[in-house]
Amino acid sequence: MNKIILATRKSPLALAQAKLVAARLRSHLPGVECELLKIVTTGDRKLGWSLEKQGGKGLFTAELEQALLRGEAHAAVHSSKDLPNELTAGLVIAGYLPREDPRDVLVLRAGVRTPLTIATGSPRRRLQIARMYPGAAFTEIRGNVDTRLRKIACGAADASVLAAAGLKRLGFASWSGVEFRFLDFKQMVPAVGQGAIAVQCRLEDAALLAPALDAATARQLTLERALQGRLGGGCQLAFAAHATPDTLYVFHEKTGPRTLPLTPEDFDRPAAAAERIVQALGL
Repeated sequence: MNKIILATRKSPLALAQAKLVAARLRSHLPGVECELLKIVTTGDRKLGWSLEKQGGKGLFTAELEQALLRGEAHAAVHSSKDLPNELTAGLVIAGYLPREDPRDVLVLRAGVRTPLTIATGSPRRRLQIARMYPGAAFTEIRGNVDTRLRKIACGAADASVLAAAGLKRLGFASWSGVEFRFLDFKQMVPAVGQGAIAVQCRLEDAALLAPALDAATARQLTLERALQGRLGGGCQLAFAAHATPDTLYVFHEKTGPRTLPLTPEDFDRPAAAAERIVQALGL
């Protein structure tokens, strides 16, 4: 295969991520060129929708998957946290780019120390940030990262929460009128897959793409996604899990934040590990 067509959303962040995948494939698969197929998804079109009420899983991925199934693209580039646990028949995750900073970032309007209004439609973020600011009210804003930053700077809300990886990939080390406050895993457990870019493809193309991708990130995310699948996590459930080599950080709306030890065997047997973790959490 001399040319790999990558299906991607059209947002600035999605395009930045697709370009990172293209660069990775070119560097690891000599002689291969990459071309981007830019697609508008349902989630991009329905900016007025609440992702929590509509169910966000699949809203940003379905059209890219259909392009794969029709043979219009060889691979699709996704933010891993957007991918549903149940993949479309015939499609697999070939692998991931090395994981970027998985933390969440509290974006505060300049001069605000204790936010009274926080804009986030994510139950995961809302329940965790409410532990830090119990008196805050919540609202929702949609749009690209720069749109959200501009709205906070202009006073649409006192604060919002964004992914550190997205800010870094867009080159936003700072933004006029707001302050970035990075949240550690004990303050805010990241979403499953946060910080990782997933490369999805047809089953028959996985063997070509997998060697170019990052094995360590795949081990982490396979365990996180196994736990999410066991719990049935989706956009309506306040659930988060982040695996490091020896510790699992978990948040569930019924248990609150928890930390559990991990062993190499847990990564070797993710389904069994997920079952053990669910029992340890009492869920």
